[in-house]
Amino acid sequence: MRPPVPSWKLAERIINGEPAALPRLLTRAEEGREEVRDALDLIHRNTGRAHVIGMTGVPGCGKSTLVTRLARAIRDAGRSLAIIAIDPSSPFSGGSILGDRVRMGDLAGDPGVYIRSAATRGAMGGLARGTLDAADILDAAGFDLVVIETVGVGQDEVDVVRASHTTVVVSAPGLGDDIQAVKAGVLEIADIHVVSKCDRRDAARTVTELREMLALGGGARHAGSGWTVPVLGTSALKEEGIAELLAAIDGHHRVLRESGALEGRCREIAERRMLKAAEEIVRENFARHREGRVASMTDRIVSRELTPHAAARELLRLSRAATGN
Repeated sequence: MRPPVPSWKLAERIINGEPAALPRLLTRAEEGREEVRDALDLIHRNTGRAHVIGMTGVPGCGKSTLVTRLARAIRDAGRSLAIIAIDPSSPFSGGSILGDRVRMGDLAGDPGVYIRSAATRGAMGGLARGTLDAADILDAAGFDLVVIETVGVGQDEVDVVRASHTTVVVSAPGLGDDIQAVKAGVLEIADIHVVSKCDRRDAARTVTELREMLALGGGARHAGSGWTVPVLGTSALKEEGIAELLAAIDGHHRVLRESGALEGRCREIAERRMLKAAEEIVRENFARHREGRVASMTDRIVSRELTPHAAARELLRLSRAATGN
């Protein structure tokens, strides 16, 4: 049996335009293998060309169908795209349905489209662990657009805004999305609002309510860029509003570039990734020491000999010692 191809070699192949290496490196990145770190560093130095789009919204709003129609429009325009479709993991087994590949089956066979399903595996925020590494890999592979379709959005599930250049929030009539939007802060995170299933009678009411809410208090995220957040109606069934959505996505990216706000977005993403990476290092060290020193500190917290804050400082000290810093 041949030894496995080193991850750095897979990274080189991807950068050189060999798509066959994609699934193997994506899998290793999702698993968080230590040996993949150097490969991801190489990948990161070859990114920065793709337009990353986050698609989010409550479950049942039609995100996957809308992404499929949008992908067709992008391909008709002669551009390539990769889709990271995130599925929820079972809270009991940790398994995931990974059904987006089934729903997007009519895109299969198009060499200009790459679909990757990812399970959250307990990660909060609507994104799977390794999502941004996957986006980097697909960026380095040369795709023009990378679409991240999240699990859904809730009050704390807005991490997609820290992962994408353009955030599209999808609502559907009849789901109470107007109330949910206010609770979740969706008005603030959306660069583009979409009301799907606009062939339904109550869609116009949802569009009107969202526009009224935006007029009352949205747009802080867009200060200085000159971008006015649109509310668009789409119907995947009748294929209406898809061209307008793609035009809005391209228009938002253009405004970000021309206003200089794109650099600010990239800095926000970079800062968030750095902090998340630091959290992962601490979490891994916590797991390594859990049965030893951490268990002892936990006992001392329970007996009131040690405060949680002091224990956290000790945990960080252990982390620094473990990494030689």
